[in-house]
Amino acid sequence: QVQLVESGGGLVQAGGSLRLSCAASGSIGSINAMGWYRQAPGNQRELVADITSGGSTNYVDSVKGRFTISRDNAKNTVYLQMNSLKPEDTAVYYCKAVVRASGTYVYYGYWGQGTQVTVSS
Repeated sequence: QVQLVESGGGLVQAGGSLRLSCAASGSIGSINAMGWYRQAPGNQRELVADITSGGSTNYVDSVKGRFTISRDNAKNTVYLQMNSLKPEDTAVYYCKAVVRASGTYVYYGYWGQGTQVTVSS
């Protein structure tokens, strides 16, 4: 089994910072892309940022210059550093990783359970 465990969510004031972490564990052979998605009330889930196994990144326009995605391949962990937070960033944030389980030959997308980020004005 492969699991993604998220941490770092919480409530902060506008202008503050949070760092989200997501660690993959279990029977892992290798991990391809990892990313962060979010879903606010009344909205569809959207890609916030993702990062390839080689370190290439992309971001939704609304977070460029404020958020930074990174990964530690040795720890099977992806991070999202969120600075200058705005109330519009309030959402449930979900981690996703494309993982090949040990002993298999197919990559499969796994999702974390989600962590709440709330930014007050």
